[in-house]
Amino acid sequence: MRRITGTVLAAVLIGGVVAAVLAGPDNEDTGPATKTVTAVIGSEKAEFFADQKVVDALAAKGYAVDAETSGSWAMEGLDLKGYDFAFPSSQAPADELAEKLDVRQPLPRPFYSPLVVVAHSNAADVLEQNGLATVDAHRGTLKMSALLDAARDDQRWQDLKGAPKYGELTGTLYIATTDPETSNSGALYLAATSYVAGGGQVVAADADIERTAPLLRKLVSVQGSQPASSDAAFRDFISGVGNPLVWVYESQIAALLTAGQGIDDLVVLYPDTTVNSDHTVVPLTDDGRAVGELLSTDPTLRELAVEYGFRPQGAAPEFIEATADLTDYLNQQLTGVRQAPVPTSQVLRDMARRAGG
Repeated sequence: MRRITGTVLAAVLIGGVVAAVLAGPDNEDTGPATKTVTAVIGSEKAEFFADQKVVDALAAKGYAVDAETSGSWAMEGLDLKGYDFAFPSSQAPADELAEKLDVRQPLPRPFYSPLVVVAHSNAADVLEQNGLATVDAHRGTLKMSALLDAARDDQRWQDLKGAPKYGELTGTLYIATTDPETSNSGALYLAATSYVAGGGQVVAADADIERTAPLLRKLVSVQGSQPASSDAAFRDFISGVGNPLVWVYESQIAALLTAGQGIDDLVVLYPDTTVNSDHTVVPLTDDGRAVGELLSTDPTLRELAVEYGFRPQGAAPEFIEATADLTDYLNQQLTGVRQAPVPTSQVLRDMARRAGG
């Protein structure tokens, strides 16, 4: 795990590098007394908790968060004794943790983010020419069924219509993801693709796992080594390296854009069938539950979550207002996007193991 000390840390994303600024010994704390709570969180929330505005908003309510990062699915294997809450990136690993640790339901779910695919304009153009996507400038819809058919056929970029003029588009066509055995976004990719491959049926039994395993194994094995966290894959993409298509959280893109850091040839492809990643707090103490509820209900913290691209639960007018100028990239209402049900945590784990060979 990687530690971020929210009580004394302010972080900004500069060219993909997190810069830490520690409070010096001469800095006097003139704010209200705070109670420090310890947490293990998904890596995509590290900058949020390290933001001084978040630190101040929590301090105004009497709390400071000292957090470490971990892959969401790896949290189940951690010794969480002494922690106040865990904060994985979706409901499935959260429910698994809650059951294991006998945590009282309901679990706070402060915000969520749909999974999307980022592409450069050349790749998006080729996908559209070959009926795999529809694109309107910087935003489009990815046709998941057609994409899976291409994966079954081992489709290569250079064999697609329009691709030869883009010399960088070579090799097998696939979407790059994180490791589904340890990372939430990678596991949710399997949830979405298995749902599409099953004709709109969620994988629920051993027979379903067996039926979808060959395709899922192909989708994973073609990638080779996979990163353990979504932030690494996204940083590679925005720096111009890595695969032409990358599976990421919408929040990563929205945060980049709201901060005024655009990418000239960025295209955001919303899969016509995707999943939402419900960031869910697993309270391990009363203080942990209190912080989880604050993240869900406090107006300041909800607005700050939007700055990091997250959609607060509920009507979320904060997200609509904050992204009003970004609709060239973002599908605010998720129009034309179908939400796939997510299998149980045990089924997802079994799917990930089978997909990994």
